[in-house]
Amino acid sequence: MIGHALAIAPRPATRVAWDRAIALGFAVGSLCFFIGPFPGFVELVGVGADAVVFFAGSIFFTLAATLELREATVARGRRFGDDPSWWSASIQWVGTLLFNINTYDAMQSGLSTSQENKLVFAPDLFGSSCFLVSSVIAYRVASGASLRMAAVNLAGSILFGVSALASYVVPSSGSMLDLAAVNWSTALGALCFLIGAVMLLQSSKET
Repeated sequence: MIGHALAIAPRPATRVAWDRAIALGFAVGSLCFFIGPFPGFVELVGVGADAVVFFAGSIFFTLAATLELREATVARGRRFGDDPSWWSASIQWVGTLLFNINTYDAMQSGLSTSQENKLVFAPDLFGSSCFLVSSVIAYRVASGASLRMAAVNLAGSILFGVSALASYVVPSSGSMLDLAAVNWSTALGALCFLIGAVMLLQSSKET
């Protein structure tokens, strides 16, 4: 989705279908990350079910990112290495894999503080960093109508980064650095990505 901010233009019907699938995948994933930290949701469904929602969201992110990377690779053939949209998509894809790892590990109970930071915090931080780098690449070269999508995605990546940093588990207390910041920045970041997905879906309809 992030890399698509670089190339909103008329596309063949097959690529339009891919774009819609990508947009829907990111939309569903974003909804999961928006609902997961929402006030009262964890109390309603329980910690375990809440963790599953996040993991499901990360899977949808990876599925959509895989389609996007595949599209960017096919579009450029063997010359994909010099295309910013390919680099943006590939770095984003790595980020989604790291989110798979951290959200899967977060479903495990009984983790120690050091295990929390190693298995959950670290991949979350690196995954968010990948999203941020991917978004910066897209934003730097975007123009016109695509600039709005790039800006929204960049905002989402920054918010995910804030969430990752705030999720560090302080050894002395065994608690997250700032749980409130984790929740609101995750929800707002997911909302930004949802808006970006809707923008991509809308652009595919107009093609």
